[in-house]
Amino acid sequence: MESDRRTEKRALRQRFLARRRGLSTMERRGADLEILSALGAACGDLAAPGADVAAYVPMADEPGGGDLPERLRDLGYGVLLPVLLPDDDLAWGRYDGTLVPGRLKGLLEPPGEAVEFTAALVIVPALAVAADGTRLGRGGGSYDRALARVPAGVPLLALLDEEEFVDALPAEPHDRRVTAVVTPAGHRPL
Repeated sequence: MESDRRTEKRALRQRFLARRRGLSTMERRGADLEILSALGAACGDLAAPGADVAAYVPMADEPGGGDLPERLRDLGYGVLLPVLLPDDDLAWGRYDGTLVPGRLKGLLEPPGEAVEFTAALVIVPALAVAADGTRLGRGGGSYDRALARVPAGVPLLALLDEEEFVDALPAEPHDRRVTAVVTPAGHRPL
């Protein structure tokens, strides 16, 4: 049973990643602008002005685009970004406008020491999210461990392309469900 879930998740990851790779630069940029616009409206509903928001620096094919941290700063939020630790867990660093290469190729992180997690909202990467909030990540487990430490009641929001919001996904006991998604079509509480 567990082996079947992992096999299904692996196949779904491949499918969603292939779809993302198939988007043209123009299609990706257009969707990213719509997502960032919808995110601005959603943040106002989910976090008080000036609060800390935990986010990430999207890779080239991830919804939201590389402007995500700066967009959050422009909206008046303090921004915490993940720092990948040697054991593949995540710590959080404060974004001050500077990013440096992370441990994994293609990942950017804030420089400096880890800070206390103080976020009123967490924006997480996802390959897909189901209607019940089940999130499909890339499979490394880093976010699963980090999300387990996020206090109950802190909203968890995923940025997705419209086709990545699906009816159902396989779930495992350690999965923490997101409470909302933002797609080019807008913000959806779950």
